[in-house]
Amino acid sequence: MQSSPTERVLSIEEALARARQYAATGGRRLLGICGPPGGGKSTLAERIADDIGERARLGRMDGFHLAQVELARLGREDRNGAIDTFDAAGYVNTLRRLRDAAEDVVYAPEFRREIEEPIAGAVAVPRDVTLVVTEGNYLLVDHGPWRAVRRLLDEVWFVMTAEETRVRWLIERHIRYGRTPDAARARALGSDQQNAQLIDATQARADALIRVDA
Repeated sequence: MQSSPTERVLSIEEALARARQYAATGGRRLLGICGPPGGGKSTLAERIADDIGERARLGRMDGFHLAQVELARLGREDRNGAIDTFDAAGYVNTLRRLRDAAEDVVYAPEFRREIEEPIAGAVAVPRDVTLVVTEGNYLLVDHGPWRAVRRLLDEVWFVMTAEETRVRWLIERHIRYGRTPDAARARALGSDQQNAQLIDATQARADALIRVDA
């Protein structure tokens, strides 16, 4: 029987304890952390990986963002972060390699916000890592190449944040990486908000909900 929304809500401490259990069971587990832009999913994913230590690695969906030169070629440079600005098939293929755990090491890319570009081979995942945490916006999308993502993850947790708090955190992040306050707000309430609406619609597919601003 499917759990009710209330039963699916985990505190951060409960989430950490659950992740520790996954890392200790042997074999390889893949845990997804999903949510809209600015909602705190990156912070939670980092906390989980740090808490578990050497048995865990964090590989972000953002590492599969298309390079700026390719976005310009496609005419998509003004909406970085939209679902069609990622190499979804590349992400799926890397998740398959991580799940198989057949290679001595799998290298994953990492997105560097200070240069707004992905860097190949930045995250090394050795075979003996028991928990891979991956975080991103579109882990629960059920169409196109993204549909395969959910099947490759053991669980996906959706991070919930009060909308006012999420937008404030997002604006602050945009300012931190060089946008003016006006430009940061326009981005947060423009293309970022469109992305957030798409992501929020996938929440029901999550295995658990985690409120990070409580």
